[in-house]
Amino acid sequence: MSRIARRLPAPIVVVPTMGALHAGHAALMRFGRRLAGRSGTLIATLFVNPTQFAPGEDYARYPRSFPEDRELCSKCRVDLLFHPEAADVYPAGFSTTVRESAVSATLCGASRPGHFEGVCTIVLKLFEITAANIGVFGLKDFQQCMVIRRMVRDLNLPVRLRFVPTVREQDGLALSSRNRYLSIEERAQATVLARSLKAAADAYAKGERDAEKLRGILRETIAGAPLARIDYADVVDAESLQPVQRAGTNTVFALAVFFGRTRLIDNHWLRR
Repeated sequence: MSRIARRLPAPIVVVPTMGALHAGHAALMRFGRRLAGRSGTLIATLFVNPTQFAPGEDYARYPRSFPEDRELCSKCRVDLLFHPEAADVYPAGFSTTVRESAVSATLCGASRPGHFEGVCTIVLKLFEITAANIGVFGLKDFQQCMVIRRMVRDLNLPVRLRFVPTVREQDGLALSSRNRYLSIEERAQATVLARSLKAAADAYAKGERDAEKLRGILRETIAGAPLARIDYADVVDAESLQPVQRAGTNTVFALAVFFGRTRLIDNHWLRR
């Protein structure tokens, strides 16, 4: 793959995924197609990365639907689909990893130790294997985007990053491969994430700047869903991902909420 990639027409635009593709991924691939243009190359990678799952998480049951994924990639005019085996990505005795230690320290990084080390390691490997010029990621995984951005900066990688807004269902639920885990009742209640973000954003629009009060709005709204169990509901700086005392431009409302065994994340970025 590395030898092939270095002969492909530039720009090489890469959309890393773990498969179980949906309309959110399709938005990333279509955006990537526009960036690559007619003369460049669009690569989608499909790899359920074991190193970003902690023991007891859902690696074994993570949805895998390669035939359907391949069909969607074709519809989105992907030029090349890279779908490696774990043993090829992590050969026997693999002992080299990449760790970002600042932006990854909070939120999902605190809840899922080792997660972002796995993310950074696989993304760097995919960038190297595919000779990527541009990487495309979705802002639903906001912290992941910021961690990868920091890694690219710190390691002087010759890769430009482009981030795509979250794609949602009509009722506001952010699209996620893990949504298929939800029961009918859990799916109905999961819309509380988007409602809580809207409630906090509405309060901010009306002049509320106290971050603790905005956190309270997030938590109180989520508490209205009996099946919801909050992992975190925070108001953080978009650059450092550290909690803030007052919300303002470049603040993020960030959520991680369990419904049964299913952990969903969502966010709202105050960009102006």
